[in-house]
Amino acid sequence: MSTATPFVNIAAYKFITFNDLETERPRYQELCARLGLKGTILLTPEGINMFLSGTRANIDEYLTWLRQDARFADIEVKESLSAEQSHKRMLVKIKSEIITMRMPLIKPEAGRAPHVEAKTLKRWLDQGHDDNGKPVVMVETRNDFEVDVGTFTNTVDYRIKKFTEFPAVIEAHKADFEGKTVVTFCTGGIRCEKAAIHMQNIGYDNVYQLEGGILKYFEEVGGDHYTGDCFVFDYRTALNPKLEPTETVQCFNCRAVVTPREQLSPLYVYEKSCPHCAVQAEMAEPAAGDGVHAAA
Repeated sequence: MSTATPFVNIAAYKFITFNDLETERPRYQELCARLGLKGTILLTPEGINMFLSGTRANIDEYLTWLRQDARFADIEVKESLSAEQSHKRMLVKIKSEIITMRMPLIKPEAGRAPHVEAKTLKRWLDQGHDDNGKPVVMVETRNDFEVDVGTFTNTVDYRIKKFTEFPAVIEAHKADFEGKTVVTFCTGGIRCEKAAIHMQNIGYDNVYQLEGGILKYFEEVGGDHYTGDCFVFDYRTALNPKLEPTETVQCFNCRAVVTPREQLSPLYVYEKSCPHCAVQAEMAEPAAGDGVHAAA
């Protein structure tokens, strides 16, 4: 590996019954500390979700250890490289869900929705239809600020603020997808997997999830049919289709995504404020006459 990119960043998840959370958490903490890994591991009753960064040798040692647990022997991993570790600290958390949806009837371990591999999806998008001749419609499951960084061409985007809004909005628009093949997608595969199962549960006939999400699509086929970059939840903020960090950043103050062009604004002050902060402040100012009047 080049000395310019000494760190390996991995993203992985698996839906599986995982009941010994309190026992397992210290083991994950101890190993990650010993290997100098940084990132986040979520341990939940429905499975595991992880984003980790470390040297190649230490990441490989961690994965060897993880796969000794039969529950995770076949876990799939997405990789990218960076000059620095993509996270600044190491957290191992116990949560109720891998990704919060508040739909307890959705149990991916009990049976996944059909999935489409990246290369197959590219072929469908190249030809304008699936292998049965049905039009293919891409559906976003990510939050609006993530979508603004980049997405597939001609994607249906409902501008949701959080994933818990998705079930209701997709049910309300069910009629829009009659006679079409729907492909849900997200960053790494978790949200679109739950989304596709929910859509099946409410009667969608022909729905798939993009296996491995945008990151696996980038890894296997590049950026065809995709415009922009992919937002990631670490210091890199966004990756291009070559899985390289971009110049996009996230505002330290308001957490908005700040593009390279927006960073040229005099309103952008590194780790202090950005143009989005100014807009939010302006919207929060009371209109003339709206102030509190002193008693006469």
